[in-house]
Amino acid sequence: MTTAAHLHTDSGSDAPYALSHLDALESEAVHIFREVAGEFEKPVVLFSGGKDSIVMLHLALKAFAPAPVPFTLLHVDTGHNFPEVLEYRDRTVEQHGLRLHVASVQEYIDAGKLRERPDGTRNPLQTLPLTEAIQRLRFDAVFGGGRRDEEKARAKERVFSLRDEFSQWDPRRQRPELWQLYNGRHAPGEHVRVFPLSNWTELDVWQYIAREGIELPGIYFAHEREVFSRNGMWLTAGEWGGPKEGETPEKRLIRYRTVGDMSCTGAVDSDAATLDAVIAEIAVSRLTERGATRADDKMSEAAMEDRKREGYF
Repeated sequence: MTTAAHLHTDSGSDAPYALSHLDALESEAVHIFREVAGEFEKPVVLFSGGKDSIVMLHLALKAFAPAPVPFTLLHVDTGHNFPEVLEYRDRTVEQHGLRLHVASVQEYIDAGKLRERPDGTRNPLQTLPLTEAIQRLRFDAVFGGGRRDEEKARAKERVFSLRDEFSQWDPRRQRPELWQLYNGRHAPGEHVRVFPLSNWTELDVWQYIAREGIELPGIYFAHEREVFSRNGMWLTAGEWGGPKEGETPEKRLIRYRTVGDMSCTGAVDSDAATLDAVIAEIAVSRLTERGATRADDKMSEAAMEDRKREGYF
């Protein structure tokens, strides 16, 4: 009698067959996408052109191939996004014949619904356009690329994370998720945030990108860019308010580990110009990508959790 324990790999070795850790993570994410497709009426995928949303879209394409992805995409555009990332976003949407909804922070500022912050950072201003887009378009499940290793508030969330009728998150309303059983029940007006990459690490993401041959915007790899130093981070000059007096721009060889608003996303000194070099660099890093390069997470000890409670991802 043949059992699973006696199955061998294709290489002919005596080791029992087992999924690699990347195969296991991919399988879990594909299962999550299919579960949402079967359980919810109108899901949407948050897609910014950043690496996590790129991997998330790649997994969604795999989950439903050869059929098209049964979800639309949503991006909250701060108006201070990196041009390279927006170009990648639009090209990808066109390539796969997808539909993209864009919620504009600039439009909310022009309409008087939001006010510019003194520091020029618009990342915290994304919450209102995001939550109103979800309510207006009646999305009942919203996929996000958040991972538990990024930040401690994100580590508290389940894969299915319930939001109330005001899109707010209450950590006390977490639901158990034993044996990959996900509870998507919600009252009218509520919705569920879904995190298919929740159990991935930054290193997992990069190893998967290398394995799958996924294209990324060039700013994730080492390149020369004019930057200036503020609060220990290398920031890109722009209309958002930098550099100020005493902040001298200089050309440096840098890359970005995470990509958000130009006003709060710092670059890191790096000569990692290839996938293998980036993976080697991340493998020895002792700082999370957000902890090292995101000013919006340094506003207070609980900055991310406060924003999550208000409706941010």
